[in-house]
Amino acid sequence: MKRGFTLLELVVVIIIIGILGALGFVQYAKTLEKGRTAESKEILGQIRKAEEAYYQENGVYTTSMADLCVNAPTACTTTHYFSYSSSGTALTDGVGAALRCTTGGKTPNVGTLYTVNVTYATGAWAGSAGYY
Repeated sequence: MKRGFTLLELVVVIIIIGILGALGFVQYAKTLEKGRTAESKEILGQIRKAEEAYYQENGVYTTSMADLCVNAPTACTTTHYFSYSSSGTALTDGVGAALRCTTGGKTPNVGTLYTVNVTYATGAWAGSAGYY
């Protein structure tokens, strides 16, 4: 009586391990990207606080990032994963947005563009990738 595995059994096991490894890598990549989103939440929180202070002094939100004392790039740079903008045209509302860099940002850049947003008046978070 011979003992051991057949070639077919070994191939099936290798295929199963490959599928599980591929699924694990996809989840790992999503977790890493979710961690990178923490940068956007931190900076958008700072922008929101600065916008609220500006609103208290001027009665409107500003649309110019230069009016805020926040170190947030308005274009993709090699020091950040996101570029940031502020739209505060209404008297009672304004939105800060972080746009994920696809090129020119801190590596790795992402292939699919997504955003993270915060509404100034309510502090509500939103986004297009679910990482908020």
